Amino acid sequence: MALPAIAPYPLPAGDELPANRVAWTADPARAVLLVHDLQNHFLGAFPAGEQPVTGMLDNTARILERCRRLGVPVVHSAQRGGQTPEERGLQLDFWGPGVADDPQALATPGAVAPQPGETVLTKWKYSAFVRTELEELLRAAGRDQLVVVGVYAHIGVLMSACDAWQRDIQAFVVADAVADFSRADHDMALRWAAGRCAVVTTTDALFKEA
Repeated sequence: MALPAIAPYPLPAGDELPANRVAWTADPARAVLLVHDLQNHFLGAFPAGEQPVTGMLDNTARILERCRRLGVPVVHSAQRGGQTPEERGLQLDFWGPGVADDPQALATPGAVAPQPGETVLTKWKYSAFVRTELEELLRAAGRDQLVVVGVYAHIGVLMSACDAWQRDIQAFVVADAVADFSRADHDMALRWAAGRCAVVTTTDALFKEA
């Protein structure tokens, strides 16, 4: 039930992305950035210093810099350490006890860590909307777009994007700023998102008109 050891794989290039079903454009005046679960516990499954994690973190840092410069609100999701079986719920059956109550495992790398004034949501389920104030935050800010980066693409990233769609919030999954258990899982997540609930884009293309 532990996280798998992830073999290196290259991030998808722009010409390898699935065709989007819709033609939404990310707008800095409408968007919120969700930095999804970039804690050392989850990143430790990747081979250090290799793709996809190096590129994903570099691209996430670029997107964070751009969002902060453009005034796009940034929200980070993070799981709580030492969850009880009641707090874990069915995640216990699938993934075991979760993150240890260990500051190093719970920490986020400095280049993508929250800055003062940014929201950090306690993450409970695959979707970052479940048992959190994420939807209320978007509504209060008058924003109806969610840009998602982080890990893992076919689990929490995809479920958060799908949950946004179900709430009439336009979702954007940044293909080279997410990472997954394998390139096959990564590609599957992008295909499903592009065809069912989101626009799949790249770091370079995001906010390209801003």
